Amino acid sequence: MKKITLAALLICCSFFAFGQILPSFQMGLKGGLNLSKFSTENTFGSDNRAGYYGGIWTRIGAAGIHLQPELYLSGKNTTLKNSGLESKVKFTSLDVPVLVGTKIGAAGIGVRLNTGPVASFILSDDQSFNQAASNVFSGDFKGQAFAWQFGAGLDLGKLNFDLRYELGLSKLNSAGYPDTKLNLFTFGLGLRLF
Repeated sequence: MKKITLAALLICCSFFAFGQILPSFQMGLKGGLNLSKFSTENTFGSDNRAGYYGGIWTRIGAAGIHLQPELYLSGKNTTLKNSGLESKVKFTSLDVPVLVGTKIGAAGIGVRLNTGPVASFILSDDQSFNQAASNVFSGDFKGQAFAWQFGAGLDLGKLNFDLRYELGLSKLNSAGYPDTKLNLFTFGLGLRLF
């Protein structure tokens, strides 16, 4: 009986390890909510407010490590408070996270951990969606914001769930808030297409 149990345990361990070694490519859609907040140096306060995001993701990996580039349209909202006055801030950005991560699990079920940089291209009257997208691929980052994401995810078959924190690294150079960095939490629900 002990030999059968040991053999079953070895087969299971081999299955989990083998599932992480093979090269893989996945692509899907994802949407979710974000909670945005400006980080400031005590000049004025900021409260978290809900926004949205939606777009596509890809995951390329082997040997238990994956690269996960993504492209999202994101609506970010926050409230600024200064000397008793409140101002609601809303803007839309094209966000491009490039995450590196690992997954523990196999057979379509697993827990992911990931981290990586994010470039945000703010869409405004001066910059259309097409212009922002062309800046992503041409490497023109002038006047854009950078951040770093940390997160965890859960894969259940074709569904995936993500919880992330995004730490603003650069001050916003657009949208009229040049002295602030934007931090946010995101919760996403994704569908793997293939």
